[in-house]
Amino acid sequence: MTRHLRILLVFIVLAVPGALLVGCGGIPGNAVATVDGEPIAKDDFEHWSTVIAKSSGQASGVGKPPEFAACVADLRKTQAKPAKGQPKVTDAQLKTQCKQQYESVRDQAVQTLASFKWLDGEAEQLKVKVSDAEVAKELARIKKEQYPKKGDFEKLLKQTGFTEEDINLQVRTQLLTTKITKQVQKGKDKISDAEITAYYDKNKKNFAQPERRDLRVVLTKTKAKAEQAEKAIKSGDSFSSVVKEFSSDAASKEAGGKLPGVAKGQQEKAFDDAIFAAEKGQLEGPVKTQFGYYVFEVSKITAASQQALEEVKPTIKQTLTTEKQQKAIQDFAKKFQDEWKEKTECREGYVTTVCKGAPKATPTPAGAPPQQQQQQQPPQQPPAN
Repeated sequence: MTRHLRILLVFIVLAVPGALLVGCGGIPGNAVATVDGEPIAKDDFEHWSTVIAKSSGQASGVGKPPEFAACVADLRKTQAKPAKGQPKVTDAQLKTQCKQQYESVRDQAVQTLASFKWLDGEAEQLKVKVSDAEVAKELARIKKEQYPKKGDFEKLLKQTGFTEEDINLQVRTQLLTTKITKQVQKGKDKISDAEITAYYDKNKKNFAQPERRDLRVVLTKTKAKAEQAEKAIKSGDSFSSVVKEFSSDAASKEAGGKLPGVAKGQQEKAFDDAIFAAEKGQLEGPVKTQFGYYVFEVSKITAASQQALEEVKPTIKQTLTTEKQQKAIQDFAKKFQDEWKEKTECREGYVTTVCKGAPKATPTPAGAPPQQQQQQQPPQQPPAN
């Protein structure tokens, strides 16, 4: 889908491949699924399938199983003439492609409609509400910022197949998501001094600054050139003039031979050992490395230091707050998915990973808040023609 047409679900992950058979239980005849007994109407499924197919660039729309005749015919029109000696794409191959497109659209449509009902049900349990006035205000803001020109918003509806009711539903869903997220994370910014101290003690090395040395260097390709450079410096020539004359390194020449802030372990071992064995102001070298021969002088030594707890308290507090908020969201998302998936019955032929009895979704990677992965977003500005 294009960026301004992408339909994102709330707190759920994408479906995995595979057709599953799940009993349809008490699903009404005009529904494709139920969530906690509430039906997902077939009309709504077909509407969202059409929108998704259109936004995916499928000219023939969703395609009708099992033959997918219209889809096959449309794909046939777009097929380039095969190169000489190459076989023509068969109708069976095009039918397979149409079937894959249909299944992708079907899964997204079921997931989208289920996610709306999941979120409504969760909001009711948490006593979280979004008023019509809030939706209208947010939609007005979106229109003003993203569709400032007359007709832009109407153009979006025409291009995507969205109705204004669809847009209102997505805006309402986003507002509910934001409110639920805030409620789940409430109080997670309360971090005690004991927690901060424990984190500091455990991660002291992260708040330490190693010894650093500023150098002036000349790098040459041969030992003979390095010795000439060393002799010139000892004779009183300035470091910058010697660098300009002898250095084989363009970057070093440009910097006048200055190499600031070198910490232990940053250079090739032979050079590194020589740097940290040298006295300040003492000319050293030549030192052989894979890049050539160094003649150098330590111009400044900055001693290692440890940041005090008081200095880093704000940073640690923010880190712990973020960790607590992310864990709260991850714990909530797992409970949310498990609970509402168990309440979602899907008719045979419409089963995806949000349905009861389907395989569990791929776990969210550690450190990635689940709501950020599939959260709905307001539609974006349509591209200019």
